[in-house]
Amino acid sequence: MKIIVSDDIAAACPVFVGAFVDAQVRNSSYCAPLWDEIIRRGEQFRRELTVDSIKELPSIAATRAMYRKCGKDPSRYRPASEQLLRRMLQGKDLYQIDTIVDLLNLASVVYGYSIGGFDASRFVGDTLTLGIGREGEPYEGIGRGMLNIAGLPVYRDSQGGVGTPTSDSERTKITLQTTHLIVLINGYDGNSQRVAENATFIQQLLRQYAFSDGGTTGLYTHNSN
Repeated sequence: MKIIVSDDIAAACPVFVGAFVDAQVRNSSYCAPLWDEIIRRGEQFRRELTVDSIKELPSIAATRAMYRKCGKDPSRYRPASEQLLRRMLQGKDLYQIDTIVDLLNLASVVYGYSIGGFDASRFVGDTLTLGIGREGEPYEGIGRGMLNIAGLPVYRDSQGGVGTPTSDSERTKITLQTTHLIVLINGYDGNSQRVAENATFIQQLLRQYAFSDGGTTGLYTHNSN
């Protein structure tokens, strides 16, 4: 897939840097060793963070600031990384979906970036463009029904929206049948080193838990279009 960062995104966030992971995987409904790691991380976060302090994490703070610049209230439409961390700090378990989704959720809370995970076979066309949602633009979020994405950063294929930092699209969601995975990491803080480390961490998790060689990864920005 070719990934394009639109002029609108570049104007709102000139430092934006993204990373992709493109991998062949074998999904499963549940992975006990992965959940042992998720539980350990949750215990660590509860010792080190609070519900209020997570807003100050650079990766989350930058995403919230991007929402405001685009015209969205980040307290009403929380970035997914913030949603997940809040849940863990409230003493709740993360939602258990399937191994690929669960490991991507872990990667999101460890680094604080909102991560999109997609079944690449469900994309239409060969290009993804990161832009800003428009009024009335149709978008069905996973488990959320129709979502108002006006003012949200959104990746689109040739058919329409597939992912926002709040919720990915029902149309391109990961299932147990997914074998070709594309992951997109959104660094609105401009920290290319940390974004790349997040991608490497995902590759490690895929090797450990998803019968994968980790696939390929790379960075992209507006200037790389």
